[in-house]
Amino acid sequence: METKLYIDRHVELVERCKQGDRRAQYELYKHYSKAMFNVCMRILNHIGEAEDVLQEAFLDAFNNLQTFRNQSTFGAWLKQIVVHRAINHLRGRRVQWVDIDSYRPGEDDGLDMADAEPYDEEGVQLEVDRVRRAMQNLPEGYRVVLSLYLFEGYDHEEIGAVLGISETTSRTQYMRAKKRLLEMLK
Repeated sequence: METKLYIDRHVELVERCKQGDRRAQYELYKHYSKAMFNVCMRILNHIGEAEDVLQEAFLDAFNNLQTFRNQSTFGAWLKQIVVHRAINHLRGRRVQWVDIDSYRPGEDDGLDMADAEPYDEEGVQLEVDRVRRAMQNLPEGYRVVLSLYLFEGYDHEEIGAVLGISETTSRTQYMRAKKRLLEMLK
């Protein structure tokens, strides 16, 4: 099997950060903050909490930069920190896993779903917004597993380890979340 070498565009910035260069830290922050904020939002679904977790994750990254060994890109390493921070924050909220049979949305669950097929860029954006709104209305456990699997690229074994659930529970939550999301989008 061939070993892959990761080429990180930000090696120089990371090295400058390791030497205490605040400008380099700011440059890395500017480069990664939006993407990492989106990761936080997909997991936490709350702007204020996502902002807090993002800041804590960057502090962790910069304080522990000496442990970064360039075995992956800086962005991949940072994303792990962000995801773990967000999951730990969720644990503080005491996530309750909801069985799909017991979850019944109210008459007015705030969704305004259009049946029109997108045919242009504006239409595609409306569809993306529709899916985003629907995901925000999923029960927290469903949303977290779905986000980690689809958007963050975690497999069910990793999700189980991160969330402290079994791999089977992760798979079940994912299938139920996907089913529920499709129902909401009909």
